[in-house]
Order: sequence, then C-alpha cells, then structure tokens
Amino acid sequence: MTGAHNAAGTRETGQAMKKFVVLYIAAQSAQAQMTQSSPEAAQEGMKAWMTWAERAGEGIVDLGTPLGTGKDITASGASETTTGVAGYTILQADDLAGAEALLDGHPHLMMPGASIQVYESQDMPGM
Repeated sequence: MTGAHNAAGTRETGQAMKKFVVLYIAAQSAQAQMTQSSPEAAQEGMKAWMTWAERAGEGIVDLGTPLGTGKDITASGASETTTGVAGYTILQADDLAGAEALLDGHPHLMMPGASIQVYESQDMPGM
C-alpha cells in the first residue's frame, strides 16, 4: 500500500480504502487441524501467523478466526459443507493487487493443498 492512512482506514485524500474478505481453503477444517497438531506445532503456527499479521499491519481490519464444521443451507434444507473454508480475515487495501500483496508469504500456504481466496467487498445499494 502506498500513502498514509488513519486508524479508520481512510487515505489522507479522504477516500475510504476498499475491504477484502479473505477465505482460507484447506483439505481439513481448522478444527481437525488443531486437534491433530502437537502443542509445539501449534505454537510455531501461531508464531508464523503473528509474524504475518505484524507485516500486514494496518491492512488487517479483522484478523478473523479459524472456522469449525459448517452447514450449507438452501431453500430445500441443510447439508454438511464441502468447500473446505478453514477460516477468514478481513483486509483493507487500495485495490485487489494491494490485498494480494498483503497475503504474500502467508503461513496458510505452507499447508499441503491449501489456498487463499480474496474477494472485494461491494457496497450495498441504498445502504
């Protein structure tokens, strides 16, 4: 990101920064990963996340949390989810390229088969 920003995520020019929803995709749920992890491995994982969070700095709006099992809810009922969303984060950046840059070297990508999806949050018309 370039330029100075205040705590509210507004550029000094008065324009609000864009928000991005980050979804962490993994073969296992975060709940299963944590259950199978040793205390030492969990501590190393948290250290990597905190190092990334420090580097991302003010780009993080909400660090988010790991997610447990979920339900896919439709008009006809509910079923177990199959998408593999293991957690989320909310970022702010000037544009999608800026959000992508904040995710460079993210520790989630160290897991085999893991990926990260990033979506720009859109304003709701009339809200």
